[in-house]
Amino acid sequence: MTASQTPPANDFVRWVEEKSDAVMADIADKFPPATSGPEAIHAETYTQRIEEVLLGHEQPDDALLEELAALEDAPPLSDEELARQALESGGADADPTTPE
Repeated sequence: MTASQTPPANDFVRWVEEKSDAVMADIADKFPPATSGPEAIHAETYTQRIEEVLLGHEQPDDALLEELAALEDAPPLSDEELARQALESGGADADPTTPE
């Protein structure tokens, strides 16, 4: 493809944004915001869930952004610590005698 055949970059950016908007709308239809139950408790009384932010139902609040920044700055876990946590966890069946 020659340079004269290449579409302008703005067309590609617009196409990607349109596709992204369509996918977000489809996801939002499949996963509507919670209107009842524990997920619907007012923002001042619960910790914001990242799923609600990623699905576009909520804007990230300061507490969530601070938590994500702290996770970014945290040192990685050692192999020993990961093994300890794996052995301590009961896994899907909640049985610590059969770690997963």
